[in-house]
This record gives sequence, C-alpha cells and structure tokens, in this order.
Amino acid sequence: MLKSLKRLSASIFFLSLTVSPSLEASSGRQILRPVDNVQIERFMGQWYVISHIPTFIERKSYNAVETYSMNEDGQIDVTFTYRKGSFDGPKRKLMPKAFLKKGGKASEWDIQLLWPFWSDYQIIDLDVDYQWTIIGVPSKRYAWIMARKPFMDRDLHRKLVIKLKDSGYNIRKLRIVPHKWD
Repeated sequence: MLKSLKRLSASIFFLSLTVSPSLEASSGRQILRPVDNVQIERFMGQWYVISHIPTFIERKSYNAVETYSMNEDGQIDVTFTYRKGSFDGPKRKLMPKAFLKKGGKASEWDIQLLWPFWSDYQIIDLDVDYQWTIIGVPSKRYAWIMARKPFMDRDLHRKLVIKLKDSGYNIRKLRIVPHKWD
C-alpha cells in the first residue's frame, strides 16, 4: 500500500511538471530561456547541485550530484546521487532518462524519472567555460543552480539567484544544498 502511494505521489508530481502553465515575466525582468549554442559534449559530466527550488524528492538532500552522459542513440543517461536528511543519511541514487527535444536546441530536454510522465528540462543559463549552469522548467516551479565544483563563490551565486528572481522564479523556496567531502 505504501509503495503504491509513493508511486501515485511521484506520478502526480511529474504530471504537474508537464501540465503547469508557463509564467511570463513582466517588463523589466530578465526572462531566462533555453540558451543557444550549448555544446552538449562539454555539458556532459558531473555537476554539483549548489542550490535548488527542490522537487519533493530533493527537499532534504545533502551532497547532491547530477551526472550526465550521452549515449550513441541520443539518450542522455542521468544519475542523481545524494544523501537523504544529513551528511550521514542513507545514500540515494536515481537514474532518470533524458533526450534532447526533437527539433529543439541542445538546451531543451525531455526527462523521465517515472514512466509514463515526461517533463521539460531546460538549460537556461550557462557559463562560457561550462563551470556553472542554471536549469529550470517552464512552469518555474523548480530550478537548480549547479557547478563543476561542490562550492561556488557567494557573489556569483547571488548573481545567479537574482537572475532566477528576475525571471519569475520564487527564490523564497530556494534551498542551499549542503556539501561536505572527505
């Protein structure tokens, strides 16, 4: 029964990602949209989740890392690892699958954590040296600021948070992801 309830909750969550309306920012705001000219091969690899507007799965994550690798068939293997609840909490691993959107840019993906629900996943800002990125969804309910290292300069992070806010994301829901490495 509990397993069925968890599946139902996850299904409702992913359905909400796909049917939530996009919010348009009012004049004066910077609207983050999928970036142009992403070199997908450079984007692949390990990204540390620095902060996020979390999904229900990630609310208590520590040491969160997202890793991407491109298959020959165009599928992107995603591995999301984290500790639940504390640095010593149980290690969790999720392996959603993703594809570049047909006819879209390399910054627009379809991602599926739970069959049959797909969600939009967009690279909405990206460092020219691929050292940090902002990922968002069109509904603006979730966002991730990620970097190649587990820590980010505070001023840079503040600037990226302002970009999210200016684009209509609710940064009051933003959570810093604690990282500690031995």
